[in-house]
Amino acid sequence: MLEKLKVKEIMTKNVITVSPEEEVVFAFEKLMKYKVSALPVVDGEKLMGIVTASDLGHNLILDNYTMGTTVEKVMVTDVACVKPEETLSHAIDEMYEHGSEDGIINQLIVLKDGKIMGIITDGDIIKALKSL
Repeated sequence: MLEKLKVKEIMTKNVITVSPEEEVVFAFEKLMKYKVSALPVVDGEKLMGIVTASDLGHNLILDNYTMGTTVEKVMVTDVACVKPEETLSHAIDEMYEHGSEDGIINQLIVLKDGKIMGIITDGDIIKALKSL
């Protein structure tokens, strides 16, 4: 079943993004407003990096950012991506491969010809599995 489902069938298509010049506090507000776990960082249509709610929230609480710190200064630039035609099984493998020693990453950016087509999260995968 995981080999039959394609990423494009379950990904979120309306991706909320942030620019590299955005201040981290406003990026975090955007994460909370739209109830998403991550924001791809884009310059025009080019993917530059990603910021996550857990990273930004953790560092904001610890007061690790100075006033005016921009997303560009804190984003992760090694972004894990997957193609829309890939299988759900492949996406899960990518989440595991790009994770740390003690976990997985929670989302993958879906790219086609360098353009963001969507985002697939662990929540999207759980919903898809639940509906089978």
